[in-house]
Amino acid sequence: MTQILFPTDGETVRSLAFYLAAEEYAAGLDGIGESMFFWTVQPSVIFGRNQCMEAEVNLSWCREHRVQVFRRRSGGGCVYADRGNLMISYISPGLDARDAFCRYLSMMTDALRWLGVVAEPSGRNDILAGGRKISGNAFYTAAGKSIVHGTLLYDVDMEAMQAAITPSRDKLDRHGVASVRQRVTNMKTLPGMACGVRDTASLAVRLAERLCDSSLMLAPDQVEEISLLAGKYLDPVFVGGKADGH
Repeated sequence: MTQILFPTDGETVRSLAFYLAAEEYAAGLDGIGESMFFWTVQPSVIFGRNQCMEAEVNLSWCREHRVQVFRRRSGGGCVYADRGNLMISYISPGLDARDAFCRYLSMMTDALRWLGVVAEPSGRNDILAGGRKISGNAFYTAAGKSIVHGTLLYDVDMEAMQAAITPSRDKLDRHGVASVRQRVTNMKTLPGMACGVRDTASLAVRLAERLCDSSLMLAPDQVEEISLLAGKYLDPVFVGGKADGH
């Protein structure tokens, strides 16, 4: 597995749109096989390609609190992310949705157990610890490759998450919970976390240690290409309307 790195990664705050574009860019790279990268963003909400923004996002609260809102190309539900939520993008050639999910969840669950988290896959695309969700993931294809991207809740602001996203009552009832906050938990609160994991940055380092055996640092001109690609994820027509994946 190749870990993709970005110049000045620890110093530069990039938009969520940049990392969505980076997935597409990485899928177009030749000769690196499986790859992944880790990222965090300032407070943001990201919802699925087929979701209605107004039904899933508390837009007035997000505007008031300067939380940016994005649509992604994959399916799945609405997610709140901040610097306490480690985001992961996994790119693989030759896997369909089922196999990509199975491989990713197997690798990530193994890595989390290595870190001392009693983690288990749940359903097609979630990871639980202690019966609560710590990771949700979604799938799409780009440049003929499979992309699974998702979350690891390490130290997310749960109050902000509760305020920013507005899942339907039916969805909460299906999971037997009264609120988003009851369904999820932060890894920071779990017993048994390995020494050396203090925040999302150190969590990413430990996961890369377990999952990756090589790395690829992108050049500044490649980062510029990604920044240009990111523009489509900022298009109000794409964000506000049902996405067609292009």
